[in-house]
Amino acid sequence: MPDGTAVTASWSDADRYEAYIGRWGRPVAREFVAGLGVPAGRRWLDVGCGTGALTETVLELAEPAGVRGIDRSPAFVRHAAAHVLDPRASFGTGDAAALPVGDGSADVVVAGLVLHFLPDPGAAVADWRRAAVSGGTVAAYVWDYAGGMDMMRAFWAAAARVDPAGAGHDEGARFPICAPGPLEAVFTGAGLTDVVTGAIDVPTVFADFDDLWTPFLGGTGHAPVYVASLTEDVRDAVREELRRSLPVRDDGSIALTARAWTVRGLVP
Repeated sequence: MPDGTAVTASWSDADRYEAYIGRWGRPVAREFVAGLGVPAGRRWLDVGCGTGALTETVLELAEPAGVRGIDRSPAFVRHAAAHVLDPRASFGTGDAAALPVGDGSADVVVAGLVLHFLPDPGAAVADWRRAAVSGGTVAAYVWDYAGGMDMMRAFWAAAARVDPAGAGHDEGARFPICAPGPLEAVFTGAGLTDVVTGAIDVPTVFADFDDLWTPFLGGTGHAPVYVASLTEDVRDAVREELRRSLPVRDDGSIALTARAWTVRGLVP
């Protein structure tokens, strides 16, 4: 059982990330990009590009002149470069709060499911503003860990019933920025104007309980790292408590919902 110290997420395996949470971020990315309404021919910068899901979506929906993806994980950058083969896309490693790009080098700066992981979100958004042209768009989205991300809420509720110390690792408590008010405050504080927030809800349908549970064993992400820290008997107890708490349909599938909060602003 964990000793109460912080569990640090591992983001070293792109395939395990896709199985765990990446697959649900893709439909969110589609609604997010479509909602921005950016004209064709613009230069995009994808901060914390991960496995390239948001970059792929921009290429598919926004007709960009180009998309530059930056992530601090070399493994994710390699995965993205190997899977996103469009010549308009390029990828590299870099710090999300100190981007290796020139001032005003992008028309649109976007970040999917990354802002809450940064030690100083305000400084990061200020650097995103620096990277965008005057009149450009800066936008991001994060999971609603505290409310509408059903998979996470069900998991952490089950974990807390079995292992009360587990509540301290719950992303809902650890990432208070993942709510409309804090997101708006960070963007406004970074000097962006016309800041608006919104919500995107997508279905997350699991084929069966194993489809939901097995990715928690992969060690990629906060909850999977927490699971890996448990003794076998506690891990089994969490699994069975989670199984009992979920709404299973007649065919064995489990239909949940995932909500993401969005925020966007304009560079003066």
